[in-house]
Amino acid sequence: MNPPSPEALARLIVILGPTASGKSALGISLAERLGGEVLVCDSTQVYRHFDIGTGKVPFVEQRGIPHHLVDLVEPHEVFTAGEYRRRALEVLEDVRRRGNLPIITAGTGLYLRALLEGLADAPERSEELRERLRKKAKQYGPGYLHRVLARMDKEAASKIAPRDTQKIIRAIEIRKLAGKPVGEIHRGGRTALEGYDVTKIGLAPQREALYARINARVEAMVAAGWLEEVRGLIARGVPAAAKPFQFIGYSDLREYIERGYATTADAILRIQQATRRFSKRQTTWFRREPNVNWLPDFGDDPSVTSAAHVITHPTNS
Repeated sequence: MNPPSPEALARLIVILGPTASGKSALGISLAERLGGEVLVCDSTQVYRHFDIGTGKVPFVEQRGIPHHLVDLVEPHEVFTAGEYRRRALEVLEDVRRRGNLPIITAGTGLYLRALLEGLADAPERSEELRERLRKKAKQYGPGYLHRVLARMDKEAASKIAPRDTQKIIRAIEIRKLAGKPVGEIHRGGRTALEGYDVTKIGLAPQREALYARINARVEAMVAAGWLEEVRGLIARGVPAAAKPFQFIGYSDLREYIERGYATTADAILRIQQATRRFSKRQTTWFRREPNVNWLPDFGDDPSVTSAAHVITHPTNS
């Protein structure tokens, strides 16, 4: 079977880069110019009620541009890269059917890879195994499951933070049920996204400038009511074990509220440092992404906006 001709492919724009690099601003700008809609590719923004610290674009700042794939599940629910791919494919088809241009703003590399390259043939979830692992984690304390995974699959353990219990449990689950290392499973066959002509734009501001913006952004989030949001989540009864409370900042602010350690300023410093480290990991991941048009500044910089408009200008116009 011959591949579809370029004329038959639907256009798809992907904007990727580390946190605070201006992906949302550039996505909205391109959507206004090109008749687009934004598909958010972020593992934190799929959770309802966790708004300020995850960087969701407030409705009043969306400038009338539809934003999809946010607020999909409640904090206690499990959400995976596979579920993201399933929902994203549905949205892509709907946007294409209506004749609009899908623009993905991607901060979670794994979700983007799942969408564009497909997912490996990994085993289904086993709630029985997962419950046993959760009990072991509770019995033996933080770090236990990560040590177990390191003995079973050193490569997989090296790529997962010791505090990320959900990913650790999934990795152990795959290793036990498939009988193969996680990396071997992931390097297996995948079904890539078909029917789209993908243009990727990467944002790569200088590290010092990015870190300064991250620091300012964290302070602005706290000033905008992030601490009050966390207090409200605790009052709502969202358990500390819920996945969103493992996100950068939320765990720190919950600890600050419940244990009263140090000061708000100390909590802010911890969040800033963790966010800077996270941005470095994002940059490392995205640098491996193929066929990216890299732009050396923030997404709201006029020079970047102009360059992105040139890159995304239809070739037949």
